Amino acid sequence: MQVQVWSDVVCPWCYIGRRRLERALERFEHAGEVEVLWRSFQLDPSFPRGVSQPVYDALAQKMGASVEQVRAMTEQVTRVAAQEGLEYRFESGVMVNTFDVHRLLHLARERGLGGWAHECFMRAQLVLGRDLSQARTLVEVAAQAGLEEGEVRRVLEGRDYAQDVREDIDAARRLGAGGVPFFVIDETVAFSGAQPVEVLVAALDKAHRAGRG
Repeated sequence: MQVQVWSDVVCPWCYIGRRRLERALERFEHAGEVEVLWRSFQLDPSFPRGVSQPVYDALAQKMGASVEQVRAMTEQVTRVAAQEGLEYRFESGVMVNTFDVHRLLHLARERGLGGWAHECFMRAQLVLGRDLSQARTLVEVAAQAGLEEGEVRRVLEGRDYAQDVREDIDAARRLGAGGVPFFVIDETVAFSGAQPVEVLVAALDKAHRAGRG
């Protein structure tokens, strides 16, 4: 079985969705047959590359709301994340364009490190408040994920994997993704959102039964 998950590292619900998927797989009796493939998506591709902005300010500007309103809205997400063992720190976080992060995640996938690199970059963005608009930060996080620093710098200085990122995003749109996280299980079950663990287990069961005819 293959579980494809489209996500963006600036998406707090995507990290929550990852944790819930992990818990669902712990309860799924055929988990040993499951391959999880993390795919690229950008929540805001128009955000300037190489620039960072405090999360509250960026969301307030995008939503036409006050910083106080945004702070109140993110409190609920913070509480939900805490239930999954994630300690979000929006007050110190920054919004960035994630295109280069996704290019590095494709490199990591080729090196057999896709899942771990996805975890490292999600944590860097949402928990640690690292500035992923900076090349040196991207190199540090990628190195922590096990990638070779020289190779990471070469990718960042060129255009490697740019088309792969675009193809992932196009694929999500063709499949009707209305947002992320977006899950496709064995190309038979598809849904959006950080669904409860019970829903994920049921979806895994359904796809497994369909696969067995």
